Amino acid sequence: MRAFFAVLILCAASLLSIVSARAEDPIDTTRTMIEEQIKAFLKDDAETAYSFAAPGIRAMYPDKNLFFAMVKKSYEPVYHPGNYAFGRSRSIDNGALIYHEVLISGRDGKDWTAIYQITRQPDGSYRINGVQIIPDADSKGI
Repeated sequence: MRAFFAVLILCAASLLSIVSARAEDPIDTTRTMIEEQIKAFLKDDAETAYSFAAPGIRAMYPDKNLFFAMVKKSYEPVYHPGNYAFGRSRSIDNGALIYHEVLISGRDGKDWTAIYQITRQPDGSYRINGVQIIPDADSKGI
């Protein structure tokens, strides 16, 4: 009986470590961060959206309202997407730099690809360091 409980405890500990390792996967972590920022944009929540910006972005836009105005003007597909889905992701240097491809259908019916660049900060957190949006002129269909 003791052996059964020992095996059960070891299995539970192994499962917990697997779940913890997966929860800390930088691809998953940063994908969730992008989704949270898009949700903030959709709610016109400048403060939350700005909280995901990397220090370099914050230096260029030292105020959340300036940042939000820039996003509204220059990144409409990201600011208010119709639908979006994640495409490919790439982690460089053990997660120090991560790229995510986000496929966006704009509210105007146009398709876009947004390439997010995310950097790991000295404290281990991640922040969005830039987004490049590219019009997808030729829809591939489903």
